[in-house]
Amino acid sequence: MSAGRNETPPPADWPPGQLWKLIDSLESIRSEMAGLESVLSERGRDIHPSQLPSAANLMHYVALRRHDVRQIQEKLATLGLSSLGRAESHILGAVDAVLGILYRMAGSDREPPPERAGSPVRFPEGKALLERHTEALLGPKPPYRRVRVMVTMPGEAADDYLVVRDVLAAGMDCMRINCAHDDEERWGKMIENLRRAEREVGRPCRVLMDLCGPKLRTGPIQPAEGVIKWRPRRDDFGNVTAPARVWLTPAGKEAVPPLPVDASLPVPGAWLRRVREGYMIELEDTRKAIRRVKIVASMGDSRLGESVQTAYVASGTSLWIRSDSAASGKGSAARKARVGEIPPRQQSILLQRGDSLLLTRAQTAGKPAVLNRQGKVLRPATIPCTLPEVFNTIRPGERIWFDDGKIGGIIRAAGPDQVRVEITQTRQQGERLLPGKGINLPDTRMRLSALTERDAGDLRFVAANADLVGLSFVRNVSDVESVRARLAESGGESLGVVLKIETRRAFEMLPDLLLEAMRSPSFGVMIARGDLAVECGFERMAEVQEEILWLCEAAHAPVIWATQVLQTLAKSGMLSRAEITDAAVGERAECVMLNKGPHIVDALRVLDNILQRMQAHQSKKRSMLRRLRWWSKGKTPVKE
Repeated sequence: MSAGRNETPPPADWPPGQLWKLIDSLESIRSEMAGLESVLSERGRDIHPSQLPSAANLMHYVALRRHDVRQIQEKLATLGLSSLGRAESHILGAVDAVLGILYRMAGSDREPPPERAGSPVRFPEGKALLERHTEALLGPKPPYRRVRVMVTMPGEAADDYLVVRDVLAAGMDCMRINCAHDDEERWGKMIENLRRAEREVGRPCRVLMDLCGPKLRTGPIQPAEGVIKWRPRRDDFGNVTAPARVWLTPAGKEAVPPLPVDASLPVPGAWLRRVREGYMIELEDTRKAIRRVKIVASMGDSRLGESVQTAYVASGTSLWIRSDSAASGKGSAARKARVGEIPPRQQSILLQRGDSLLLTRAQTAGKPAVLNRQGKVLRPATIPCTLPEVFNTIRPGERIWFDDGKIGGIIRAAGPDQVRVEITQTRQQGERLLPGKGINLPDTRMRLSALTERDAGDLRFVAANADLVGLSFVRNVSDVESVRARLAESGGESLGVVLKIETRRAFEMLPDLLLEAMRSPSFGVMIARGDLAVECGFERMAEVQEEILWLCEAAHAPVIWATQVLQTLAKSGMLSRAEITDAAVGERAECVMLNKGPHIVDALRVLDNILQRMQAHQSKKRSMLRRLRWWSKGKTPVKE
């Protein structure tokens, strides 16, 4: 120990040798951190020069998190030292700083290790690297706030310039185009409107184009017979307060009713011409109930009727004119007609706990279960899925989720053409499954590339017109390699790549995915919390998103906080308390994404206000101790 070294004694109640045990524990972890950094070169990763310090820091952090350091943290806090709980961006430097103080506190019993390579990233550099990477990916920091805002464009943004201009003026920093919708022509119009708005508003904006990826969804369900229902309005005592309006119009030449109606029936034109105001039309509905409609107005070739009875009418339902003068001198056939073709209606499959559902490879339209009169299942419900390849990998005992987690089940039998699912989770009254709903298989190791043939074609447009590309349903390092290779072929090497973390596999592989992405000069991570919550479990979502934030800060990788942020406000104009809290947590990311909705401008303004307020209180995991106005200076609380 060099003479004259400042020494800070440990607390008097610390047992002898306790400091050295703490030092040895930290030195062991530090040695592992340095060793894991050397793996970077051994694995042959071609890390981009601008990402090298970040890659080393990520490896240091992964090595630290292989250990349970809670007892070490408690001891460090007792000594008044950093507990390493907020050192993601500069972890080795933080460990070295703590060790330096511990050696001084331990005295001259033992010398510290000789000179060794220090941390490639210290506190100021860690913060600066993250800011630099964020600006490279998402553009310059907007005035008055640190966090950028991304907004998903609706289809009308291609036709209505004001849709784009208004959200840009309200604070949008990045436009998101979902390639699952529309086409290249409409995407191009959206981007043209954005460039025009940039010139008018004087605000720059990046463009992210989100690839579809291999989204697994339910296939078609056989439509049900068309049925039209009408019913009058009633008060609390069951008295009719307003009759149902029924529009009768010539089949094949249907006219649009000039006022709101409850039902529109196509009927033969020749028969309808016999119907006059004041006539009564009688029918037997699908329940064999006799119902009547009184004609109250003639409007061109159509008629408007009113009914004070609830009715269910299908194609072919018989109608009779009940008026002696309606068909004078003619037979009863002139009085009768049948309702024309009523379009089939979308059918759903009602699923309850304990039910069986057959998931089929063949794209034959699904059907609800067939029951006998006693309610026993004669044939279980069936539904196809959009990716037949999954049948090669699904195994019995694995979990399956439908429709964003509304319906849960267990695979009970798996074959090459069909999978039998036992439904284990729905609401008490059951849930209805529709076509086009997402399917999640969190336990299944699917051998699917994140880049589909359609995505490969879309990438040519993306490379020529966008600033960033979103890689959906990324699972493996090969997915990142594939999109980088495709971008290089299309001249899009400079595009920022956003890894959408929306599968359990991606979460488990996140350190490897980050290291692979570091071969590019610019990349980021989107926490796609919708599918990710289903895959990892809703109850785990809070800790999962925390872990992603920690790892990305260690990698100095910008994070996009996505899915349902202020969704109620954007869609309905109503604000909820829970959504305000969720949006405030977005301050810990580098960008927050809003989805489309009729009230998106209001949602954007509210988000802008929240982010500006929260940045004075929070920076990543660090609480900013700004002055609070509980009591003004010089005053004390007043007793009541």
